[in-house]
Amino acid sequence: MPASPAAPALPSRPAPDAALACAAPDAAQACADSAQAVALRNAELSDLLGHLHNCWDNERRSLSRQLHDSLGSSLTALTMHLGMLTLKLPPEPALQERLAQMKQLLLQVVETNRQMQMQLWNDKLEFLGVRVALCEVVDQFGAQQQLQTSCRLPEQDLHCPRSHAVVLLHALEEGLRNVAAHAHASAIDVQVDETPQSITLRLSDNGVGPDTAALQAGGKFGLRTVRERAAYLGGSLTLVAQASGGSMLTVSLPLTTGAPAASPSH
Repeated sequence: MPASPAAPALPSRPAPDAALACAAPDAAQACADSAQAVALRNAELSDLLGHLHNCWDNERRSLSRQLHDSLGSSLTALTMHLGMLTLKLPPEPALQERLAQMKQLLLQVVETNRQMQMQLWNDKLEFLGVRVALCEVVDQFGAQQQLQTSCRLPEQDLHCPRSHAVVLLHALEEGLRNVAAHAHASAIDVQVDETPQSITLRLSDNGVGPDTAALQAGGKFGLRTVRERAAYLGGSLTLVAQASGGSMLTVSLPLTTGAPAASPSH
């Protein structure tokens, strides 16, 4: 009786461990590629954000100059014409009262224009230097909020790029707004330290402690925006509680050539 033909051999399946071992390199490579893509995307977004911030600063600076050169000049001329008109008017009580009202209104417009210029761009940062600008912000805040202030800065003006000076000024302004809104403090202290490698600003208060939501919660973009601007320059911004009470805002920026430079203004 002839032997039945042998059944064809089936291909052997790899053991489960062997299959996992073969798939592991592919999964690791996919994870590495994904991580690299995310890192590149984050770098692109950081560059775009930095560019937008520089464009925003340049636009605010340009608007402030236009208010000063155009509207400021017109208001100055109007003040002179009003002064000449004063000399020509007869000394009638009704006319003098109306003239006084016009002068007061003009003074209010001049002051509003000055405040708008300052809110758009602090010209003292450019013409008087970082040190004077920071000290004046602290002094004005203390007078407005009736707080005790201390400002400890180097005797000489700070030697840092304009992009760094803008971040320091914005960080101080946003930090002071946070103090006024949440800290319930009676005193603040501002200290700036500069080394050949970095420049650091510290704002501390004796209030109830930090409002961490200012850096985390949606809708509060002041300090978060400054933190991103500091990160774009290679620096950092932190808001922590002090052991003695109150909070401390710290902004540290590198002064090395590796930090991105601000785009030139026009």
